[in-house]
Amino acid sequence: MAELEFTLFDWGIILSYFGFLVYLTWQKDWQTDDEESFLLSGRKMSLAAFVATLVSTWYGGILGVGEFSYQSGLSTWLILGFPFYVFSALFAWLLAGKIRMNKALSLPEAVGNFYGDKAGLFSAIPIFILVSPAPYILMLGLIFQYLTGGTGHFLWYASAVALFSVAYVAFGGFNAVVHTDMLQITLMFGGFVCLIIFAGIEFGGFGQLWETIPANYQDITGGHDWQYILVWFFIALWTFVDPSFHQRAAAAESPKTARKGIFISILLWSVFDFLTIFSGIYGFAILGGDLAEPIMVYPYLANEILPIGLKGLFFVALLATIMSTLDSYLFLSGQTLGRDLLVKIFPNVKNNTLTRISTLVAALIGIILIIIYPSVIDLWYVIGSVMIPGLLIPVLGVYLKLFSLKKGWVLPVMIGSIAVSLGWLILGTVTSEGTYNYTYFGIEPFYPGLGVSIILWIMGRTKNGELLEETEFIKE
Repeated sequence: MAELEFTLFDWGIILSYFGFLVYLTWQKDWQTDDEESFLLSGRKMSLAAFVATLVSTWYGGILGVGEFSYQSGLSTWLILGFPFYVFSALFAWLLAGKIRMNKALSLPEAVGNFYGDKAGLFSAIPIFILVSPAPYILMLGLIFQYLTGGTGHFLWYASAVALFSVAYVAFGGFNAVVHTDMLQITLMFGGFVCLIIFAGIEFGGFGQLWETIPANYQDITGGHDWQYILVWFFIALWTFVDPSFHQRAAAAESPKTARKGIFISILLWSVFDFLTIFSGIYGFAILGGDLAEPIMVYPYLANEILPIGLKGLFFVALLATIMSTLDSYLFLSGQTLGRDLLVKIFPNVKNNTLTRISTLVAALIGIILIIIYPSVIDLWYVIGSVMIPGLLIPVLGVYLKLFSLKKGWVLPVMIGSIAVSLGWLILGTVTSEGTYNYTYFGIEPFYPGLGVSIILWIMGRTKNGELLEETEFIKE
């Protein structure tokens, strides 16, 4: 692979990007001690802001998409795209409006208001882990290690960018996240449009590309069996328990804005999926099929085909795609740890102060996690497989009567499901001979945990739609 050719002009574009983030953050009128304003922008987020922050935040795993599309072609859409469209649409239809009308300022608070303080307090633990910024810190470290010619350990770069994000997120709160995301989404689309255009100029149009790639790249299933594909539909259930979805729905100016914004976001995700998937396929055609690091296909392709200036712009697009998710998850994890968990230990400290301090703690824990699991896919797999089964039914039960549980059954569902998934994962790790193979008796750890959750739900659900207590709602 050709050595990175990066000029001072390209570096100037990247430095300008970080400088503009600082400028956006240090707008004095963003500072507020009002908790609802700090956490949810006062529940006044417009449709444009809602779409910008949701689209950019939900696409942080850009290097993973590149790796998958480089190795599997069109099936990337069926596995990493379509399942998330389905569950995002269901979220908009079933949950978004109800979340906007709920008085809670966070997901653990909503759980606590409905099921009791103990349930809300415990739910903060798996939710904190679920929104770990670790995968995004890792990706940024890898990109900067590449940009600097491989000098220095990626962990130093990862730590520096993570602490930079902590600074503007802790200062500006959710307003800082939203306003910077409006910049990030523009850069995301602009960078990948440029990459697709120059790839077409370099190699040929989509027709020529289609005739060149292997048959399995053209197959919507990619040669994967349907059991494997179905697993990704279960992983896409992450949407229902992801605090970033809940936070944005709660921050929208109306229930209609939340629902409409998600459907518009799905449309934009599908467009961006087209750009990223075909960029990965072009990477296969132009760079060859034997990259030692498929996860770096986008940086390698950009270095190969983009001219001075546009190369810097594309790397800014990559950084923006990841940074938009990093800053959101940093803020959410800080909010969950500080406001929803530590506030019980430090009741005399202001909630916003605890959130700011906990944002730094979340970044440090994320850095520790990437030392233990230096793999983006592995981090997603471990976190999702263990935490989602325990959260899914209790969270759905807050808003949908069908899934509501009696109060005494909520903690057993969360603790039992997470414990079974974690135990299964550990058994798979200990008994497996392969690297990152967590199956035990050929079964993924997600399924036993979800099975326990369903069994306990059947035993402990409310009868005939009976409500535990009426959840308090706010008026539109």
